[in-house]
Amino acid sequence: MLEFERKERYDFYDLAAIMRLLRSEGGCPWDREQTHQSIKRNLLEEAYECAEAIDEGDTDHLCEELGDVLMQVVFHSSMEEELGHFDIDGVSDRVCRKLIERHPHVFGDVHVDDSDEVIKNWDEIKRRSRSQKSRSSEMGAVSRALPALWRAEKIQSKAAGAGFDWNDISGAIGKLEEEIRELKEAVSAGRGIPEELGDILFSAVNVARFAGVDPEDALNSCSEKFISRFAYIEKKAEEKGTILSDMSLEEMDELWNESKSVVSSGDQSIIKES
Repeated sequence: MLEFERKERYDFYDLAAIMRLLRSEGGCPWDREQTHQSIKRNLLEEAYECAEAIDEGDTDHLCEELGDVLMQVVFHSSMEEELGHFDIDGVSDRVCRKLIERHPHVFGDVHVDDSDEVIKNWDEIKRRSRSQKSRSSEMGAVSRALPALWRAEKIQSKAAGAGFDWNDISGAIGKLEEEIRELKEAVSAGRGIPEELGDILFSAVNVARFAGVDPEDALNSCSEKFISRFAYIEKKAEEKGTILSDMSLEEMDELWNESKSVVSSGDQSIIKES
């Protein structure tokens, strides 16, 4: 067994030390075999679980999930430390310098009146630091690893920053309706369906942006609502002594419409009973 001092309470540097031990000879074979690529998904999953804890409002759960995210950061940093590229202190140094640089109204002599001006300055400093000379290059730099709806929203926001935007939400809704008509035409023609469907999703995100709605949250909420209503249909079918596959679409649709007035969005009680 490798020597390690057990404590009543551990800190950030203990985490880094534990990770070094796990990656060392005589440590954990699994941890030692991992690469950036092999645990990339773990980082994403931990970040989403952390976001879920935030939505739950459970501070103890949030503390646990933040720790899991931090562990992933230290894990990746340890790999680079082994290669002599950088360590966790280098990561901390980089982000500290970025925060200082992008908050000149706090660490410099720049004056701002509100948070909108802070964001404007932040984006301008980011463009300069990345040598982005055009809005299109800025859009292209939006991470492709982001969920597609979030990436679309960020790209649209950057276009809006250059003045390429509707005056109000009615223009965005009109564009969405236009794209739906074009999808119908593509379906009739039997070609161009993926492109037109993508245009609809992109336009729907634009409507969400004008409405101040997070498109990811909206879609997730809709999915939870669908599950709850579908569980209601299954429950009612069971009460009638039948199964869904033996019911007609009309019968299921009638129960679906009935569920709208009974089941709230994401009603977990229905799901647990089914």
